[in-house]
Amino acid sequence: MIRRPWDEIFAGVDRTIKRESELDVTSLFSACLIALTSVFILLGFLALTMALITAVFPDREASLEPALVAAISTTVASVYPGATVTRIEEER
Repeated sequence: MIRRPWDEIFAGVDRTIKRESELDVTSLFSACLIALTSVFILLGFLALTMALITAVFPDREASLEPALVAAISTTVASVYPGATVTRIEEER
C-alpha cells in the first residue's frame, strides 16, 4: 500500500464525522438552552452591578467646563461673525 503524506492528516476525519452525526436533537436543544440561560444570568448580574455602581457613585452636578465654553464661543463666532455668547444653558 502506498502511503501519502496527507493520509495521516485526514486519518481522523471519518471518526470526527461519525461523532458529529451522533449528536441528537435533544442534546443540541439542551446546549442552546444552557447557553441562553447562562447569557441571561450574566446580563442580570451585570445589570445589578451597574445599578450598584450608580447608587454608590451618583452623577456629579452639571457644570460647564472652560474648554466646552471656549469651543461653543469659537463655533458661534465662526458661524455668525461679530456674535458673542452671553449665556449657555443645558436642556434636560
